[in-house]
Parts: sequence; structure tokens; C-alpha cells
Amino acid sequence: MARHGRTGDSEAREPLLTRYTKDTEVDSDEGVIIFDKSSSTGSMGSQQMRLTYEEAVEAAGFGAFHYGLLVVCGWANASDAVEILCVSFLLPTARCDMQLSTSDMGLLTSSIFLGMMLGGYMWGYLADKKGRRKVLILSLTVNGMFGGLSSMVPWFSIFLVMRFISGIGVGGSIPVIFSYFSEFMPRKRRGTMISALATFWMAGNILAAGLAWLVIPRDWKYILGPWAFQSWRLFVVLCSVPSLTSALFFALLLPESPKFLMEAGREKEALRVFKKMFTLNMRGKEKDFTVLGLSVSPKTDLEESKILGKGGLAWALKKALMPIRQMFQAPLKGRSFVLLVIFYCISFGYYGLWMWFPELFARLEQGGSPCTNMTQQHSLRNQSCYPVKTAVYMEGFIIAASNLPGNIFTILMMDNMGGKILLSSSLLVSSLSVFLIYVVRTKYQSLILSCVFSGVSVVAWNALDVVGTELYPTHLRSSALGFFTGIGRVAAIMGNVVFGDLVDTNCAMPILLVSAFLLTGGLVAPLLPQTRNTDLT
Repeated sequence: MARHGRTGDSEAREPLLTRYTKDTEVDSDEGVIIFDKSSSTGSMGSQQMRLTYEEAVEAAGFGAFHYGLLVVCGWANASDAVEILCVSFLLPTARCDMQLSTSDMGLLTSSIFLGMMLGGYMWGYLADKKGRRKVLILSLTVNGMFGGLSSMVPWFSIFLVMRFISGIGVGGSIPVIFSYFSEFMPRKRRGTMISALATFWMAGNILAAGLAWLVIPRDWKYILGPWAFQSWRLFVVLCSVPSLTSALFFALLLPESPKFLMEAGREKEALRVFKKMFTLNMRGKEKDFTVLGLSVSPKTDLEESKILGKGGLAWALKKALMPIRQMFQAPLKGRSFVLLVIFYCISFGYYGLWMWFPELFARLEQGGSPCTNMTQQHSLRNQSCYPVKTAVYMEGFIIAASNLPGNIFTILMMDNMGGKILLSSSLLVSSLSVFLIYVVRTKYQSLILSCVFSGVSVVAWNALDVVGTELYPTHLRSSALGFFTGIGRVAAIMGNVVFGDLVDTNCAMPILLVSAFLLTGGLVAPLLPQTRNTDLT
């Protein structure tokens, strides 16, 4: 990688810039030299060339900027976990206060997945066209704003709509966060840092469980006419705070992805981002920013906008669906079909089982296997919401904390083993742990097995986050992740429907089906290309 050599102390910087004036164009606004030619030879005897994206990331260094980026993006990832898990924790009390039937509760738990299914591809497409940062600010704002507003609604139908719109925001921020974050990372650290970002999901899980444990059991309410603001509504408000603060942090602190800017032909803006990265990473070190030019793609935004304007809505829709068509054409077709299977299998298995763990725990308290006692539905109908039992929140907190070993293992081993191996092996072990649920006889055994499943399955999710960002080029990355996330939400909804239909009539079937899906995902994962230490395209 070409860099300026250090000149003698007596040599002034102004003459140095003057010598290169013939071969360069100086941006007077920013004070950055941008090469018009592919190379130039100066008195230092080194050849200066435009840098590729990977070379520019390396030249910008690694340090304070990346750790700050990890904190902000991690907080946004945690906010998504809080918003998704919020509904499951409020159900025990909200079902009484809003007089919800079993079908109403099913609609409520599915509403956020429906929103995520719709928002995933939509936001991903916009992120590939308009920029990652703008989409993150908007989607996080939608998530937090409508999540918070839902706490004020006394009617279930409006509450359901609010949670659905909040889910649309969640569906956008999850895939775009990983695309955005990965595009700042040097090749050799990308796997480890994306794994570290994924661990913040566990932090959000723990935060949601902890808040629920702390707030919901409180015997507190504020009466305003015929409407009561109970403790679970305060919990919903608090769950919206992470998303809103994340949007604020992105708006005030972070730049646009330099990879996106280069692909959009915005060289000057990309150089400013790399210079900002360099300044923060090299603070206190005597080094100069030596990136003078970047290899960028030609600008296409203006041409595309003209075409869309002439073609109308039909052409705009066709254009929006074009990334999906490209994903399933050579040379990306094979990996796209494999990822389609994996996302469906892991989402059906994980979310299908996760939402029903409390049900299986309750059956175990009646004695015997979780699938041999069919009286639980009747007992739930007769169960009082108050006083609130704290056991479910304590168990949720324990299971959330059990993700920690899996997250640490992923961070340490991702760059050494590669995402593909970790993905396949963790899905196979998860399949085995689910199969053993049918065998256990006590609640204690089931809790231990649930913690094992939680700790192992998180390795698969983390590996999928890493692999998914590295398999597609920049102009498809967010669209692809959004599309597959949407497929995962369809699977999550179907998993919950299958459990709801069969848990009382043939409980063994959905449990064995989850195990089979996870096994299938583990067996097809080795068909993915190896992405460890590869360049982002």
C-alpha cells in the first residue's frame, strides 16, 4: 500500500504539495489531494495510486473509532432485542388488563414478526440505494416512537397496530446495522468485531428481562379517568428508550459507510470518513493521513432517478425487486438458496420453541414430560394476573444470561475457525438439545436444557451475521440481509402457529419438527462458500 514517506525536518509541507500540483487536483474546501491519474512519481521515489476500499480501511488504522462504533451499533442491536422480547414479558399482566383471549395473544406475539417481515427488505433496499446511516436513523426512530406510543393506547386493536409498525422499524435496523458495521472493518478483524456486535443482542435480552423483573411486578398504577396506566405500560415505555437514543447517536456521532460512498461514486465524502477514522485511531501518534485517492464506482443515482421518473410505479416496483432477482442468478444463486434454507430452519426452530418455553415449563410443574400433561390450557385460563409471579422473569433472565459463554466462544474462534464451521456445528448441537426436551422430566432439567440451547444457538446466529455480510457485494448486501430476515420472520410466525395448533393435541410433533429443521440447517451450512478473511466486494 503506497504511502508518503516522512520528509526531513527542514522540508516544509507547502513545497511538498506544490511539487504534486501538476499531477493532482486539490479540493480547496477539504484540503484533501485527489489523484486524477492512476499513478505519479515524486522525489520520494514511491508510486502513488488510488486505493481500493480494503486498502483504504487498512490505511485508516484500527482503534478508538472502531470501538466507539461497536458501542453505538451494539446499543442499536440491543434495542432491537428489547423491542422484540418486550411483548413476551408483558403478556402475563396485559392479557388481564386488556382482556385478551388466547388468539389475541397469538396475534400480538406475531404482530412484530409481521412488521419485521415487511420492513426487512424494504429498509434493506433503501439502505443499498440511499445510504445505511439515513435508513438506520429512520428505522430506529419508527421502532422507538411507535413502541413508546403503544403504551398509551387503551384499546387492543390500536395497540396491535402500534406494535406492528414498531416491528417494521425493527425489521429495517437489524440487517442494516450489520451491513453498516461490517463496512468499516478491516478484513482480518471483521469476523471478531461482527461477533462482538452480535453479543449485544444478549445484552438487550438481559436488559429486557431485567427491566421486566424490576418493573412489572410492582403493585403500581396511575388512574386517569376510565384508563389505568399500569406497571407493564411503564415497562413498554422504558423498552422504547434504547431505540430512540440509538437513532440520536447515529444522527450526531457517526458518518455514512465509506464502502457505500465509494460504490455511489462519492469520493470526497468517503475520503472525509477515512480521515475521521484515521484521526481518532491514531490520536497521540505521530502519523499523517496519506490516502490521496480512492477507486470509486461511477455515479448512477441521477440516471436511475430519471429512469424511475419515466417508468412510473410499475417500473419502480420492478426496480425494487431487482436485487432479489440478482441474488438468485449466477454466481450468487447457490449461496442464496442455501441461506434461504438456513434462515428458514433456524428461525422456525428458535422462535417457534422460544415463545413456548414458558408453556413447557408450566407443564413440567404438573409432573411428567412436557408432552404428557394436557391440563395446562385449562389452568392458564383460571390463573390470576395479580399478584404478578416473578418466576417467569427470573427464568427469562437466567436463560438470557446463558448466552454469554456462546458469545465469548464466537468472538474468540470466529476468525480462526470461520463462520461456516461454527454455523453448521452449532445448528447440529442445537438440534440435539431440542430433541432431548422430550426426554426430560423435571422443571430443573428443562431449565438447564433451555440454557444449553440458548448458549449454543446464539453461536449459530452470530456466525450467520458474519457469513451473511460477507457473501454479497455492497449494492446487494443490505437488500439480501433484509430479504433473508423477512424469510426468517415468516418461519417464526409459522413456528408459533404450528406450536399453537399441536401443543395440546400432539406436543411431540412440533418439538421433533424443530429438531429436524435445525438438523437440516446444520447439514446444508457446509455448502456455503468459505468467507474467512476475504475482501468485501
